[in-house]
Amino acid sequence: MEITKGLKKLATLTGWRQLFKILTKKEKIIFSLFLFFFIASLTFLLIGFYFKNTEIQPTAGGTYSEGVLTSSLPRFINPVYANSDIDRDLTELIFSGLMKYNSDGKIVPDLTKNYQIVDEGKTWEIELRENLSWSDEKPLTADDVIFTIETIQNPEIKSPLRANWLGVEMERTSDRTIRFKLKNSSIVFLDYLTLKIIPKHIWENVSPQNFPLSLFNLRPIGSGHYKLKDLIQDNDDKITSLDLIKNPNYYEKTPNLQEISFQFFDKEEDLIKAAQEGKINGFSLTLGATSISLASYNIYNFSLPRYFAVFFNPEGSKALAEREVRQALNYGTNKEEIIEKILKGEGKAVDSPILPEIYGFKAPEKIYQFDLEKAKEILEKAGFVETTESLGIREKTIKKELAFQFKSNLRTGSTGKEVGELQKCLAKDKEIYPEGEITGYFGQKTKEAVIKFQEKYADEILKPSGLEKGTGDVLKATRNKLNEVCFEKPEEIVPLKFSLVTVNQPPLVEVASLLKQQWQFLGADVEIKIYDISTLERDIIKPRSYQAILFGEVLGLLPDPFPFWHSNQKKDPGLNLALYGNKECDKILEEARQSLDEGKRKEFLEEFQDVLIEDSPAVFLYNPDYLCFVSKEIKGIKEGVIAEPSKRFVDIENWYIKTKRAFK
Repeated sequence: MEITKGLKKLATLTGWRQLFKILTKKEKIIFSLFLFFFIASLTFLLIGFYFKNTEIQPTAGGTYSEGVLTSSLPRFINPVYANSDIDRDLTELIFSGLMKYNSDGKIVPDLTKNYQIVDEGKTWEIELRENLSWSDEKPLTADDVIFTIETIQNPEIKSPLRANWLGVEMERTSDRTIRFKLKNSSIVFLDYLTLKIIPKHIWENVSPQNFPLSLFNLRPIGSGHYKLKDLIQDNDDKITSLDLIKNPNYYEKTPNLQEISFQFFDKEEDLIKAAQEGKINGFSLTLGATSISLASYNIYNFSLPRYFAVFFNPEGSKALAEREVRQALNYGTNKEEIIEKILKGEGKAVDSPILPEIYGFKAPEKIYQFDLEKAKEILEKAGFVETTESLGIREKTIKKELAFQFKSNLRTGSTGKEVGELQKCLAKDKEIYPEGEITGYFGQKTKEAVIKFQEKYADEILKPSGLEKGTGDVLKATRNKLNEVCFEKPEEIVPLKFSLVTVNQPPLVEVASLLKQQWQFLGADVEIKIYDISTLERDIIKPRSYQAILFGEVLGLLPDPFPFWHSNQKKDPGLNLALYGNKECDKILEEARQSLDEGKRKEFLEEFQDVLIEDSPAVFLYNPDYLCFVSKEIKGIKEGVIAEPSKRFVDIENWYIKTKRAFK
């Protein structure tokens, strides 16, 4: 009983205190050690349990700041016009489309809840998600979708996207459903549906003339992950920074990053210095990004379905109209030298307009490997040779068969076709034959005209025969001069000479200069012409006013060469810069576009590339790497194939800075 009472006493707090009084010093040490190890073990077990059953997860908060050069200031934060990289970046973050690209490069629903393709691909029925809204809390409905596309279709708006939507009819079947009717079935229409939608209630009262001038182009209302927070301009109204903040009305998962800020720099060195000082979290450069040493940054390499090429206009140059010349220029182009010297190794050579490496197609049957001697041999066989007079520039002499020549002696009283042709020729010179009558009868007026002609060219017609005055009779000497004056020369000299135009941007100017040097070794004389982008598009590309053009083309992740190579796309707004026309290619492209079978489309496009490459309407050059420097504190970025640079933001909701531990 006494022992039980003692244990009960010890069980109380006071009892535990008494324990230390009755224990010896050694016992106290042993007890303390056991107690310490017990608590430590328990703590260790609890920590282990916590870490085993929890994981690090992104959490909301933080700002991502991107540096951009002022040569790319925002102008149109508007899907109807967005054409520059910065405009597209901002449009990607602020607006939503019916469909969108995901981080795997697949097209998936965005504002769309579901869709159906019926009538063999000629009709698409779209159903929007419920309860969609704009960042200003106004509802987003089918009316906004139809308004956006009708705006783009309006020729007065002059949207660069208009060609995609020509011939597409729309029907609003409810507040949330739209029916699209196409002239021909087209799987590529799925890509067109990634178009970002603009709010009707903001833009419906803006006239077409004021559309590109509206303040809403820089003060956008969208339905995407972010909305505009602030836009700061200096005293000259030049934008110095632009801040976005999370859109609380976004229909789906909101991003982790609270804000995204774009900071603008006049010079590349200023941008890099800001990165080194930690003032920005990311940036991308056109060239030489890998040569920059920034230990606190990761380099992300994105693949883009784009290429740069020289497109030949056969209607602008007689030399380039010959396939052999175009093939020789292909063989005479050292692509690896361009990639190493100009791109600093940050790119890949391109041999086909359908980019087999990107889309998983077969490589073309014919590849123009750099071979200077073979190029020269092709030119020689085609008749382009170097002469002592040509100063190193190859020339081709083309002998012509004249459709008509004067062969008979003609005089007063003669009649027939030759007399009619004689009168037509003499009538070209009003001083010789002012009456200009074409009768087919050699009368007095015709004789007087012949006399004037003979006396005008007396040194060649009269003097060799000892005559001082014209006779009016058309004999051998007169016939020879008439044949020379009246008709084209029986031979024509075609020099291997043409102009190459490009936009005033690095590295295109440098690439053009290197091509000029490479083609000089073939005996080609190339004149380089440089234009700013707006002048190039308006005055050169639109009217197809060039002989050869160095330019880039973006294909999208659903390959569709139709806009770039079909013969009905030769004129603006078509994108057939080579003015290429081949009936076989046209048929293949039409079948590929209309086929909803991915395997068949692949076969069609592989066949197309082989036909086109044999014709050599262009020199396909390179696909540049798209490199982004991003601070290591920014997590969740996924590399891969993206449709265009702005699509690096397609998974912006997964980017994060801050983290927390949470139970699995």
